[in-house]
Amino acid sequence: MLSETRASHSSRDVTALAHAPHRERVIAFGETLVDCYPDGTVLGGAPFNLACHLAALGAAPVLLTRAGKDSAGRRIERAMRTRGLDTRGFQRDPIRPTGQVAIDTGGARFDILPDQAYDHIHPGLARMIGLSTHPDMVYFGTLAQRGDSRRALRELLEAVDARVFVDVNLRDPWVDVDALRDSLARAQVVKLNEIELNRVAGQFDLDGLTAESRAARLLLAFSIERVIVTCGAAGAWTLDAAGRMDQVAGGRVDRLVDTVGAGDAFAAVFMLGLLRDWSIPDTLARADRFARAICGVRGAIPENAEFYQPFCEAWCTPASAATP
Repeated sequence: MLSETRASHSSRDVTALAHAPHRERVIAFGETLVDCYPDGTVLGGAPFNLACHLAALGAAPVLLTRAGKDSAGRRIERAMRTRGLDTRGFQRDPIRPTGQVAIDTGGARFDILPDQAYDHIHPGLARMIGLSTHPDMVYFGTLAQRGDSRRALRELLEAVDARVFVDVNLRDPWVDVDALRDSLARAQVVKLNEIELNRVAGQFDLDGLTAESRAARLLLAFSIERVIVTCGAAGAWTLDAAGRMDQVAGGRVDRLVDTVGAGDAFAAVFMLGLLRDWSIPDTLARADRFARAICGVRGAIPENAEFYQPFCEAWCTPASAATP
C-alpha cells in the first residue's frame, strides 16, 4: 500500500531534487482513482500518475480531475499536496464515488466501474483552469471522456493555446469511437501501444502492411505531428510527419513487480523531452529507461524521492552531455 507518511516525508526531498531550469506548465486532464490489488490499494489513474512524475522531475503540472467526497478522495488530495502538485484543478463530487479499478497480481486491469466522480469534471471550472494556467501542453486520454467530462475537456481545449498530447489508453468496454476520433483530430502528439495502433488503424480504415505504414497513415489522416508506439519489453519507436523514424530497443527489467503505470511513466518523460527540447533519440531512451524502472515498484508511483534522484541528476544537465 502507498505509505502517505513516507510520501509526506519524501515530498520535500522531491522538491529539492528537481532543479530543472524551466518549470514547464502542463495540464493533465482526466481520471484519478484507486487501484485495488488482491492485497491492498494504491492511488492511480493515468493523469494522476503522469502529474506526479512530472512534478518530481521538475515540471509544474496541474491535475484537472474530480474525486468523491469520500475517504479515497481525501487520500488523493493528501497525496497531491504531499507530492507538491497544484490542487487548483482538483474537484470534489458530493454524490459520486472516487473511481476504482480492480487489478490482478500480474498487473492486468479489469472491472473499471461506470459513473465515477472523474466522469463528471465541471466544464466551467475546467475552462477557468485553462485560462489561469496558460499551459505549454495539455495531456489527456480516452477513458475520462465516457461521461460529462468530455464537455469539460472541450471547454478546456477551447480556452488554451497549447500543444496537445493524447495518450490513447483504450479501455474496454469504454471505447467511444467518436471521442477517439475527436481526440486524434485535436492532437499534435499521439502515444499508443502496438495493439492500440492496430485497433485504431482498423477502426478508421488506415490500411497498411506494416505498423510503420499504419502509423504514417494515422499521421496523415488526422494531421498529427508525431506518433509514439510503445512495444513493452521490446522498447518503442516514433514516427513524425516528415517520415523520420527513431526507435529504442528496450531492455530487461531487473526486478519485475508489475507493469501498472509503465505507459504513464513513458509518456511523462517523453512529454518532458518535448518540452525541454531534448533530441528524439535521447527522449526515447530516457522514457524507456524510466518506464522499465517503474516496473520494479508496486503500482504506478514510487513511495519516496530516492527513486527519482538518479533521473533528476542525469536529466538536469544539457541533453548533449547527459547519458540516457
